Amino acid sequence: MTRNEIKDTLLEIIADIDDEADFSSLDADAPLRDQLDLDSMDFLDIVMELRKRYKLQIPEEEYPQLATLTSCISYLEPKLKDV
Repeated sequence: MTRNEIKDTLLEIIADIDDEADFSSLDADAPLRDQLDLDSMDFLDIVMELRKRYKLQIPEEEYPQLATLTSCISYLEPKLKDV
């Protein structure tokens, strides 16, 4: 997957979890949880959806690497390069 495909997938997953998510002023380098008012369950839902769709195992200690859209893409890019 390309960086843009990963970004689109992440935004799609977030939109499915939070149908009121507003991406119009999203700062790719600011924490997603703060910008989109995601709680810890929403965050876990995102991780679980990535696991379900792509058979990814994301260890809990690596969750901080999923804080911003940019860091999510950078973290997932090598894991999804062959998808």
